[in-house]
Amino acid sequence: MKRFYKDVTTAPVEGGWQVFLDGRAMKTQGGKAQVVPAEALAEVLAAEWREQGEVIDPAAFPMRDMVDYGLDRVAQDPSEAIDAIMPYGDTDTLCYRADEGDSLRQRQDEAWEPMLAAVEGEHGVTFARAGGVLHAPHPEQTLPKLRAHLETLDPLTLVAVQNMAALANSLCVALTALKPDADVEALFGHANLEEDWQAKQWGWDNDALARRDARLAGFRLAAELARLLRG
Repeated sequence: MKRFYKDVTTAPVEGGWQVFLDGRAMKTQGGKAQVVPAEALAEVLAAEWREQGEVIDPAAFPMRDMVDYGLDRVAQDPSEAIDAIMPYGDTDTLCYRADEGDSLRQRQDEAWEPMLAAVEGEHGVTFARAGGVLHAPHPEQTLPKLRAHLETLDPLTLVAVQNMAALANSLCVALTALKPDADVEALFGHANLEEDWQAKQWGWDNDALARRDARLAGFRLAAELARLLRG
């Protein structure tokens, strides 16, 4: 599709902020008014339109795609997104360590234990830790309490958490990434610790490195959505 507009602006509207193309208010891909709660987020959405060339690239709207998913789908049924997030708490990668004595185990304990302990303290839950990959069920109240917390989040923040949890294989990492002082790069590195450890021993495969870079870019984008929503 050829570019069909010249001016891209943002303006306050009822309920938040909206992008306008040549004065026309933008809608989501599902046909709803694309109203977001933060001016900074509206500006990022506007920038995606401004950066288009003579031919519009549909793949160059990653923030819009997340926002539209949140407004079109998650806002209508948050429980669907929460259902998709909860398995990353049930089998959180931070809970599964190498066996005692393995050279990887000490690194996992150092990187992961502080995060797990912080989430436990904040949400009043306890996670089971396990050596190996066999499923270790958490205490009975852990998952219901985490779900109750997710139910307090707005639809767009849920989108950010869903994306980060999936890319990190960890709900704990995703929740930690919502903190104002979160180090996004370090959090992704912690989530990817095992793969990075193996790569240091044997070297990176080009395809594996490309996949890691793509996952990191997606994690950064979701974390940026959460940051913009915090204002």
